[in-house]
Amino acid sequence: MIEKKDFELERAVLIGVVTKEQDEEKSKEYLDELEFLTYTAGGEVIKRFTQKMDMPNPKTFIGTGKIEDVRKFISENDIGTAIFDDELSAAQERNISKILECKVLDRTNLILDIFAQRAQTSYARTQVELAQCEYLLPRLKGMWTHLERQKGGIGMRGPGETEIETDRRIVRDKISLLKDKIKVIDKQMAVQRGNRGKMVRVALVGYTNVGKSTLMNVISKSEVFAENKLFATLDTTVRKVVIQNLPFLLSDTVGFIRKLPTQLVESFKSTLDEVREADLLLHVVDISHPNFDHHIDSVNKILGEIDSADKPVIMVFNKIDAYKPEPFDETDLEVERTEAHYSLQEWKKTWMNRVGNNALFISALNKQNIDDFKKRVYDEVREIHVTRFPYNHFLYPDYNEEE
Repeated sequence: MIEKKDFELERAVLIGVVTKEQDEEKSKEYLDELEFLTYTAGGEVIKRFTQKMDMPNPKTFIGTGKIEDVRKFISENDIGTAIFDDELSAAQERNISKILECKVLDRTNLILDIFAQRAQTSYARTQVELAQCEYLLPRLKGMWTHLERQKGGIGMRGPGETEIETDRRIVRDKISLLKDKIKVIDKQMAVQRGNRGKMVRVALVGYTNVGKSTLMNVISKSEVFAENKLFATLDTTVRKVVIQNLPFLLSDTVGFIRKLPTQLVESFKSTLDEVREADLLLHVVDISHPNFDHHIDSVNKILGEIDSADKPVIMVFNKIDAYKPEPFDETDLEVERTEAHYSLQEWKKTWMNRVGNNALFISALNKQNIDDFKKRVYDEVREIHVTRFPYNHFLYPDYNEEE
């Protein structure tokens, strides 16, 4: 359950569709995630609207009757923002705005806004601004009069506030400048990576909000920012870690998410160089999430997009302290037992069968099974190190749990 904060949250409604490709269960799951995104951006979801359709309406995304229901609810309940679960075309956004007479965002715009809030360094801010400009470019026509009526808030951060009178040429020029700026920073970061020598590189990857930063803090004994919100970490953090006497580099990267905007994948590809150049990936999974298997698929898909799908991977199933299987009544013959009813032991057995000892089950928050985690990482890093420097094998004996 999302906690209410002292400050006033922006009131919003969510709109999604149920289609052949996206059944009711998946639509609910996506809207759950969209609500968490809205909360992360500073909003409060007052109501959800869904509609069964063969395909979204090309003019208004949802049908005319349903959008009238939404308009009426917005008018009667002081709603400031309508958020759609899928990316809207420029025409859809204009048409819907005229009907609803409120701020209209889609999932892409919402994620871009969260990134704009979270970007702390000049590099991250430049990447986010580039993604925002590329999202904005095809939507310029007829958009500025709509934006002039808004008073900021979710989806209005970044170039949208400062360039209301701009035109396509100015935005294209800005995109070109931002890309040049990113190239300069990329060269500087490449030099930094080169200066790290031949140390083994390990990268934490995973869906957003699975506990990567918490695990980073436990292993590296550092203070990387971590909180229970989506995209708490935006800038890649690299720390030198020593397990027993074996040093390696550990990086914490930006979390992935389903329907991740293509603009962000493109602009953050350089940030993901830490993943591309890693010798070992620690794929962190929130096993307490009911759809963690979908999260795994999403992360693997993005790893494939950045040419990192063939790297050695250890699956780290985190938050075992929060895992609660659905209760199952064996006497109820009408209910079929599914993976939702699996115990932790059953999940361990399942994943051990799939990936052998490359599946670990831990709680980074409570430090459960952290010694097993350290041993497995030590063994893997040692093997990579010894392969790279055969004459150093005697420096790193087998892992000693008593140390």
